Amino acid sequence: MTLSPRISFEFFPPQSLDASFRLWETVQALAPMGPDFVSVTYGAGGTTRALTQDAVATIHRNYGLNVAGHLTCVGASKAETLAVADTYHAAGIREIVALRGDAPQGADRFTPHPDGFANSADLVEALARTGKFKIRVGAYPEPHPDAANTAQDVTWLKRKIDAGASSAITQFFFSADTFFRFRDACAKAGISAPIIPGILPIQSWSGVKKFASRCGAQVPQKLDEAFATAARDGREDLLALTQCVALCDRLIEGGVEDLHFYTLNRPNLTREVVRALGLSSEITLEKVA
Repeated sequence: MTLSPRISFEFFPPQSLDASFRLWETVQALAPMGPDFVSVTYGAGGTTRALTQDAVATIHRNYGLNVAGHLTCVGASKAETLAVADTYHAAGIREIVALRGDAPQGADRFTPHPDGFANSADLVEALARTGKFKIRVGAYPEPHPDAANTAQDVTWLKRKIDAGASSAITQFFFSADTFFRFRDACAKAGISAPIIPGILPIQSWSGVKKFASRCGAQVPQKLDEAFATAARDGREDLLALTQCVALCDRLIEGGVEDLHFYTLNRPNLTREVVRALGLSSEITLEKVA
């Protein structure tokens, strides 16, 4: 008997009152679906560090979810970065998504803090030495903007796994074959840790194309044409649902055991996709007092 894939969700911390309401509405809508874990991002350059810590602690405390807090190397010393990890641990958090992080706004590329971690592998190694966390890392089925090619990304991922990470979550992609090629390359390189595909339900096609251009994800011409046609016909929501379900179906057929959804703090499409896939436990949620 084949087990249904586990699901997980990513949220980002609010930076305004309206955004705060949207986050909690999103958590309230998706928590009953029984995620294996949820994660909360850091802003570019570590700009939402305190907001992320607050959101991580509140979600864990009020909803009883397994929360993975993001942690990056940007703009902080080693001591400051590990202090954030200690704050997570004190709040009951036992998972971290350890990332290098994007360059601060206005900077062309990542530059380590003079007293900080040089890269994500060094951060993973330091976190692993504490023995306090399950550590997840990022992975890139298509070349990271700072990588020469996919082979370099595979090599770097192996370094992070060898440093102590237990699994990786990928950047989003549009074709299941892109993920399968990357997974095969990782297996050939001796990586046995789970590689979880990151899924981005398409809330706004123009917005997704901007994301893709920044992170190096290739936009299939046929998909671009399909969304242009759907926009003229008023069927963008239907196409978004159909596209995401079809992508997830292909991944599941290919043996994927986990799906990680980038929700953008907008729960409806993600919830529809999970329901269409038959992966929701749909429990009745009672907030923890």
